[in-house]
Amino acid sequence: MNTESNTAESVVVDPEMSLVDAVASRRSVRGFLDQEVPQNVLNRIFEVAQNAPSNCNVQPWKVYVASGELKKRLKKQMVENVTSGVEANPDYFYNSTFENEYRKRQVDCAVALYSTMEIGRDDREGRMRASLRNFEFFDAPYIAFIGMDPAFGTTVAVDVGMWAQTLMLTMVSFGLHSCPMATMRNYPDLVRESFDIHDDTKILFGISFGYEDNSIPANKTRTTREDISANVTFRSS
Repeated sequence: MNTESNTAESVVVDPEMSLVDAVASRRSVRGFLDQEVPQNVLNRIFEVAQNAPSNCNVQPWKVYVASGELKKRLKKQMVENVTSGVEANPDYFYNSTFENEYRKRQVDCAVALYSTMEIGRDDREGRMRASLRNFEFFDAPYIAFIGMDPAFGTTVAVDVGMWAQTLMLTMVSFGLHSCPMATMRNYPDLVRESFDIHDDTKILFGISFGYEDNSIPANKTRTTREDISANVTFRSS
């Protein structure tokens, strides 16, 4: 990432990474360095993401980014909830019933991840530990909770997803990585309390982000993509 010196704070210079390279480089990272991102870099990343498309330009995403002591407190609270068996109370429910080719891809992804982490199929303790890492935010210095007004339906939720993809690609271009996590919707009341959210915002998911820790085995995981013929149909008549 290029910067220029300034008497107050280094000035962000937009990176030269192409969109194609950013798309190819983006992946879910599950281990981060304990290193803060300069605030002006964070500001620029979120400014770029704000250009994401949305229906009638309503820009429905609500984003709450925790770092420092607040992040540590949320991490502690969520880990305690999970380990003590506190039932999740998500605002939105996640349908994880995948069948046929979708189930195969899900299994292939899990095999790739757990194999890299050297966690066997029967290693229940190892798998539980790996799951708990979600609620530790993978040691990321930042965790973003993304929500929207519950008056919006799935159509607008798609807009929020497009914003999230724009954000994550922008992060890659600035040398950061991220991990989108559905588990971050499990305890939305903790989020609302931490950010003094008094409106009707409901939490959809979260994104942990920061600089990648290359020493973490999980970060060596690589998944594959199907040929476009599996998903795309071209027809002219």
